[in-house]
Parts: sequence; C-alpha cells; structure tokens
Amino acid sequence: MDAVQPAPPDEPPVRIGRIPVLDVAPVAEEGRFPAKAVVGEAVPIQATVFREGHDAFGATAVLVRPDGEVHQRVRMTEVLKGLDRYEARVVPDATGAWSFRVEGWSDPYGTWAHDAGIKVPAGIDAELMLTEGARVLTRAAERTGPDAMPEQDAVVLQDAAAALRDRERPADERLGVALSDAVRDALARTPLRDLVSPSADYPLVVHRPLALAGSWYELFPRSHGAHVDPDTGRWVSGTLRTAAEQLPRIASMGFDVVYLTPIHPIGTTFRKGRNNTLVAEPGDPGSPYAIGSAAGGHDAIEPSLGTFDDFDAFVASARGLGLEVALDLALQCSPDHPWVREHPEWFTTRADGSIAYAENPPKKYQDIYPLNFDNDPEGIYAEIHRVVELWISHGVTAFRVDNPHTKPLAFWERLLAEVARDHPDVLFLAEAFTRPAMMLALAKIGFHQSYTYFSWRNTKEELEEYIATVAGPDGAWMRPSFWPTTHDILPPYLQATGLGGFAVRAVLAATGSPTWGIYSGYELVEHIPRPGVEEQIDNEKYEFRPRDWSQADRYGIALLIGRLNAVRRAHPALQQLRDVRVHPTTDDALVCFSRHVAAQDSPTGVADTVVVVVNLDPFHPREGMVLLDLEALGLPALGPVRAHDLLTDATFWWGPEAFVRLDPTVSCAHVVHVDVP
Repeated sequence: MDAVQPAPPDEPPVRIGRIPVLDVAPVAEEGRFPAKAVVGEAVPIQATVFREGHDAFGATAVLVRPDGEVHQRVRMTEVLKGLDRYEARVVPDATGAWSFRVEGWSDPYGTWAHDAGIKVPAGIDAELMLTEGARVLTRAAERTGPDAMPEQDAVVLQDAAAALRDRERPADERLGVALSDAVRDALARTPLRDLVSPSADYPLVVHRPLALAGSWYELFPRSHGAHVDPDTGRWVSGTLRTAAEQLPRIASMGFDVVYLTPIHPIGTTFRKGRNNTLVAEPGDPGSPYAIGSAAGGHDAIEPSLGTFDDFDAFVASARGLGLEVALDLALQCSPDHPWVREHPEWFTTRADGSIAYAENPPKKYQDIYPLNFDNDPEGIYAEIHRVVELWISHGVTAFRVDNPHTKPLAFWERLLAEVARDHPDVLFLAEAFTRPAMMLALAKIGFHQSYTYFSWRNTKEELEEYIATVAGPDGAWMRPSFWPTTHDILPPYLQATGLGGFAVRAVLAATGSPTWGIYSGYELVEHIPRPGVEEQIDNEKYEFRPRDWSQADRYGIALLIGRLNAVRRAHPALQQLRDVRVHPTTDDALVCFSRHVAAQDSPTGVADTVVVVVNLDPFHPREGMVLLDLEALGLPALGPVRAHDLLTDATFWWGPEAFVRLDPTVSCAHVVHVDVP
C-alpha cells in the first residue's frame, strides 16, 4: 500500500494519500471515541474518495479484528452521485475492540475498459488497446497472497486475456469477451488495485446484540405483594420473593430485561410522603432514590425486601425465564447513608457547616445529598466501582443509570471502560433527559443506550423528524431507547387519550426504535396525573402500589405488547437502527415509516421490510393514501407487493399508493411485512 511518506525535515508534511480518502465515517473527534456496533450488525462505512484526471479509481472498506487480522474487505459504491461519496457495509462477528479503514486505489481495469470501449470500436489504436488489456487481465489473474483471486475467477480472466491476444478473431469480438459480465463480476469480487492509499485506522467497539435491540420492563419490587396487615392496618412491603412471582407474566409478554428501581435501604431523615409531600405519615415507605440508612447503603438491600439470598433467587428465576436483570444505579444519598458519616468530604459542606441537599430551584430535595465528585475523586471512584462490581457478582447484567448528566463525564468514561474491560457483556442505559450535546457525549464515552425525547414527540411532523433523526449519523454512538412512560413521566398525550393513546404509543415505541421499554402499570392504562405535574397520581416512588393484574385483559394492552415483542423478534428489520425511511401520507393523523434490511445484511440471508402505519388520533377512524417508495425498499417500483399485517394477520396488496383506513376501536396501526411472493 502507498502509505503517506514522511517529508524531508526541511519540507512541510504531506498528509494526503496518492488517491485521496477524506471525511471517513463514522468517526468522532478523529477517532478519539469509537463508533459502536453489535455482533451481526451491518455497519455503514463512508468516505469521500476521488483522484486527479480521468483515470478510474475505487474504494474499499476494510474491517479489522481485535487481533489485527483483516476480517472483511468490501468494495464501496457511490451513494451521492457526482459528490464522490462512497459507502460499504461491514459486519463484525464477535465482540471486542475492532477497527476499520478506507482504502482508495487506482483501477487499471476500469481505466482500460473505459478507453478501450471508445477506441476499439472507432479503430483507434485497436491492437495496442487489446494488448494492454491482455496485460491488465493477466496481471490481475496471476496475483498471489491476500489479493489473489479465487481460482475460478482467475481462469475467467486468463481466458479473456487469451481472447484479447487472438488476432484471428475480430477486434470487437475480442473486446466483448474482456468487457463481459463474467470478467466484470470477477474483478468486482477481487479488484486489481494500484496505488492503494489507506486512511487512518479508526476504532469500532462491538457489543452483544442486546446493546442495540431489546425490550425492558420496569418495576418497583416493593409494590408486588404489598398489602395492608388486617390486624394493624399498616402496610407490609412486598419482597424480592413476591416480586419474582411476576416474572412469568413479564416473560410471557416477550421482554428481554426486567429492570428494578433501587432496592437499597431507604433513609428516614426528611423522608418524603405520598405524592411527594414533605412530611411522611407512619408507614410511608419513602423514595427508593433516597438511598442509605443504618441498614446500609448502595451495597445493601432494604431489609423489608429481603436478603442477598432472595436477590440471587430473583436473578435465577429471571434467567430461567430468559430474562436479564437490570438495576438502577442512582449515585445519591439520603442523610442517613453510611457515606455521610464515614466520608463527609464526599459531599458539599455549606458555610454553616451543614451538608448541601439536592436542589433544582425552586425545587428542594431535602431527603437527598448529591455527591461532590471534586472532593476525593479517587475515593469516590473506588467505592462506586466496588459497588458496581458487587452487583455484577450477583448477576446484574445491565444498569439503568439515574441522571448521569449530573456527574462528571470523566468519571463515567473511566468507570465504563474498566467495567467493559472486565465484564464486556454488562450494559449501561443513560437516563439523561438533557441537552442534546450532553446526551451524545454520554453515548460517545461509553453508555450503550440512552433514554430519548420520544415521550414528548406526539404530532406527525415531530415523530417523522425524530424517528429519522435517531436513526441518522449520531446513531453510530447514541442508541435510542423509546419509553412511552416512566415512573417520572406521564406525558400529556397519554393523560388525555387513555386506552387508545396507550396503544398508539406502544406501537410507535416498539417499532420506532430497536430498544424500547415500559413501566409497570402501562398494561392497566394508568393515565391519571398528579395535578400540575407530568407524572402519575399516587406515584410509586413514594408509596406501595399493588395492582390487580387480572384486570389487564380488559384493556388488551398486555396482549398488544406481547404481539409487538414477538414481531420484533421475528423480523431483523426491527432489530436494527439504520435504514429507516419516512413515507408521506395524505392524512395529518397518519404517520408511516419503514425499516428495511437487505438480504446481504440480514442474519437470515433474506431481505426483510416492515412498514408501519399508525393512526395518531386515538378517538376517530382516519383514512388516506400512503405514498410508498417501493424501489428504495428493494421492491418493484410499481408493485404489487404483498403486505401482511403482523398484528391482525390480514393481507393486502399494495402498490406505490396504498389506501389505508385505521379505526382505533379495531386497530390503531398496520405493522406489515412487505414482500413479493
């Protein structure tokens, strides 16, 4: 390869290759932060490649294994005609620290084929052109080493070279052999490359598939099995053992991860009461985010929930049902946390000697002390790392991190890197509803997934823009997770729309992102807010909330969720982030988008296309035309194509203009698999 040569000491350096390769993507900060992929994911590599003059050139994307061996070389194709922007897709097959580069090169066969195709028919230097072509093909066929052609392709080129040298045959016939599809296909598979000019190598970290695609279910363990003691009239907490009784129900809906809010001891000082009142009544359990009491801190379990043996049993039950366990990592303390007594320097001390509690003026959180990461950063880091390792040792394989944007990025980068080194399968989900730059930075430094603003994107225009945005270039680092609600969030749309709205948002979340999740109670359409705020009344953060799950069948949401998760597992198109296309509709309440994976990129070897049409109006039927770009989906431009609705099992025949009518009392959406039978 023609690497850039160092200039003599007295001359300025040459930073560009013989065949220029510029603007390689996905690259962040010149490779400072690795792009992300998962095993089996088709990763698009792009670069701007060109050369001087009119000679032909090409570009190759090269994927390199963690051990330095080349895994894949894929010829790139022009994706922006006339702008010299090229793309290829590469597919890693194992986790680890991979890398990639782009190689620009001169294409001697392409140059000869272009010139010979003009000169030979015109009788200009015909024999000379045919002789030069024979030399090019012979050189291509006789290569050895990593650039060697498969034997059958080499034979095709040798036969074509012989035809070019055969002066007994007409010139146009000899040329036709050398320009045949067989010759072009052989050289497309193993091109003859001169003046190979590589870009720098750029990092690509490859995770397990759950880092990109999965479904999460959130619950407060203490609510499951909680009851009022008939003798005392006092609440009795649910336990990890009673919470485990819910695991078969959760697994039956097809979830991959069960996520537990904090299960640590809860402080009593300034304990919050029901609905976030400042004074707790006797028996109020307090917020599990006010972590720490005389019973311990982040490395302990709230005594009313049980013991580590109970937690281990919960994890074992979950795994037996195919569920992984995620735990909330909330780095804050109640005033009763052991750290407050043992390490007061880890907090901010005010002028009057008191420890500063959390504030977001005018809001005050007297029951929570935030850590000050600038006081003894090494001590804080070591302790939190120890806590994370403890829970990993008890079977936790994912952490939902509470408000990571309020802690230093350098802390997270170090912690996530060390955990990834020792436990590469452990995942971190960032709960960071903050400025886009911070959310993207958290993703770049190592968070595997991020909550998003999906919860507040409601109109057709907002959804079309947002679904396309999260699937765009930043998706190489920030993998979105769509949640219709959380224990902190009950959006106005769901407050106002009830059952119909809950169905709409479930479909959008499950199909709009490869990762999605729901908060326990979604199945029961819990849509009543606490006055003045966007969260549920009688919020589970501050009280026990047992539920009558036998009522779930009344609503049908649990059945819908189960069907959506089954569809997601069956269709590779819904398990990847890229290749999302928004399609116009003629009704302002009908939103349509498609997800597509090409056959060569599909784990099944078969192309997969899913088109989603949703009626955003949860109260009224809507109808209109959906304008489909079928050709962009690898389908006949004019159709007809078979559209099999994966929710209702109905089948339609669609062309580029498809009529749709969606009645929310029947089904709020079409989720259709589109193909040509």
